[in-house]
Amino acid sequence: MAEISIIPVASRRELRRFIAFPNRLFKNVVSYIPPLNRDEYALLSHKNPSLDHCSRELFLAYRNGKIVGRVAAIINRSVNDTWHKKAVRFGWFDFIEDYDVFSALLDVVADYGRRNGMTEIEGPFGFTDMDKECWVTDNFDARQNLSTLYNPEYYVRFIERAGFDVRCRWQQYSMPASQPVPDKVARINNLIMEKYHLHVVRVKHRKDIYPYAYQFFQAINESFKDLYDFVPMTQREIDVYVKEYIPYVNLDFVQFVVDENDHLVAFGLSIPDLNAAYKKAKGRLFPFGWYHILRAFRHFDTIDLLLNGVLPEWQKRGVHSIYYSEMNLAAIRYGVHTAFTNPQIIGNEAVKIWETQYNTTPLNQRAIFGKPL
Repeated sequence: MAEISIIPVASRRELRRFIAFPNRLFKNVVSYIPPLNRDEYALLSHKNPSLDHCSRELFLAYRNGKIVGRVAAIINRSVNDTWHKKAVRFGWFDFIEDYDVFSALLDVVADYGRRNGMTEIEGPFGFTDMDKECWVTDNFDARQNLSTLYNPEYYVRFIERAGFDVRCRWQQYSMPASQPVPDKVARINNLIMEKYHLHVVRVKHRKDIYPYAYQFFQAINESFKDLYDFVPMTQREIDVYVKEYIPYVNLDFVQFVVDENDHLVAFGLSIPDLNAAYKKAKGRLFPFGWYHILRAFRHFDTIDLLLNGVLPEWQKRGVHSIYYSEMNLAAIRYGVHTAFTNPQIIGNEAVKIWETQYNTTPLNQRAIFGKPL
C-alpha cells in the first residue's frame, strides 16, 4: 500500500483543498450538509479573532497524490487556563474509511500538542463553542442541524479503537412544533412573569434587536460558563458574531426575556431549516447559492432551536419555560411542523425540560473524545 504523506497547509490553494475535501468525500451522503466556503475561510484564516487566544496548524493527508484526509490541531489557551488542563484539540477531522489515514492524522495532532507542552488530546472541537463540535455516536443517518458536524459510523469506531474515551455526551431531539402550549405551562409562565416583573421583548424592526445583541452574547457567556470546556467569548469574537448573524435572523424567532430595567435574563434563538438550501448551494453563495438560502429564510416548515439559556442568578425560577413557550407560539403562527434541538449536555436542565414538558423524540447522541498523550 502506498505511503501516506501528511502536509501542513501553507498556501491559499492548499487551504481551498482543505475546505473542499469533505464536500468530495460525502457528496453522495444524504445527511451531509456542506458548510459555506466563505464561512470556513473566515474560521480558518488568520483573520479569525479566536487566534488571539488560540494557536492552530492545518494538515492534509495524501496518498498517491490524492487527498485522503484533513485535520486541524488547535490549542485554546483560554480553555486550558480556565479548566486547568493542557489539551490539544483536533477539529475539521475528516478522512476516508482507512484506519492508517486516521491514525496518521491523529499522530500529527498529538505531535503538535507534545511540542507545545500539552499532556492530553481531545475533540472534535472548533476554536470556540460557537464552532461545530462533537461526533454523532448513534443513529448516524438522522437529520443533522446546520450548526452540527456530520460524521459516518467509522469515525467513532476508529476513535474507540485508538483508545479514546468519552469526555462529555450530548442528546438531540426532534419534536412536533405545532403542539399547543399546555394550559398549565401558560398559567405558570404568567405567574412567573408577574412575580419577577419580566416580559418578552417583541422585536418588530431589525434595528431594534441591536441594543439586545451584545446583551445576548454576554448572556451566553454567563449562562454557559459551567458547561463542559466553555470559556467566555471575547469582545472581538462577539463583534464578529453580531456582524455576521444578527442581520439574518428571523425576528419572530428571537425571544428575549427581560426584567423591569430592560436587562436580558433569558433568551431563545431559532432559525429556519436551511439544510436543503445549503445542499443546493453546494457550499457557495455564487452564482445561485444565495437565492436558495434567501428563499429558505422565507419559506420553511422546519426550524432549528439554535441557542437558549438563562443567566445563572435566574436559573431554577422557571424562566426557561417562558422562552420555550414563545418559540412554540412562533412556530404555530408560521405553520412549522417540526423543530430540532441543538445538542444538549446530558444531565443539564435543558435536557430535563425537553424530556418532561414536551412531546419529544430522541434524535441522536453526540460525544467529545479524549485521552492522555
